[in-house]
Amino acid sequence: MNNDNMDSKMKKDSAMDTTETVRGELTYEDKVIQKIIGIAIAEVDGLLTVDGGFFSNIKDKIVNSDDVTTGIETEVGKKQVAVDMDIVAEYGKDIEEIFENIKKVIAREVKAMTHLEVIEVNVNVVDIKTRQQFEEDSETYQDKLGSAAEATGDFTSKQADKAKSAFAKGRDKIEDNSEPRVR
Repeated sequence: MNNDNMDSKMKKDSAMDTTETVRGELTYEDKVIQKIIGIAIAEVDGLLTVDGGFFSNIKDKIVNSDDVTTGIETEVGKKQVAVDMDIVAEYGKDIEEIFENIKKVIAREVKAMTHLEVIEVNVNVVDIKTRQQFEEDSETYQDKLGSAAEATGDFTSKQADKAKSAFAKGRDKIEDNSEPRVR
């Protein structure tokens, strides 16, 4: 072995010794695991949404929300994770298959990113909808208010144009009538 290889090996051994003697602990907040799960399950066919219950549904209906953690509850330990969620499934899809895919995706992604073992995934199906029903229901009040404001703006603009036109016609008539009738 030449000197370069020997120096390299000694540096690696020295680094390993240092790493092994440094103490510490790696922990995860529930919201981190919930976010991993929320992003991961977006790929599951037939899963329309994770339902966060009445109050989060109201919040989601009022304001567009990109919070992928809504409706996902987790219990995170030092080595294991348990997950509970309520879902809305797509009508006509195999719900048992959706459940199996949810478990597989969650276990794979949590393990790959955190090395934690997912030991339990509990899914409660709270509703079933067609994709069309879901998309119609997903329109928020914010979207509806935006559409109403746009329609109101268009209406107001048209009314203002009509008023300007009527004013211009009236002004023209007044100007025509301002000349003496008698000469």
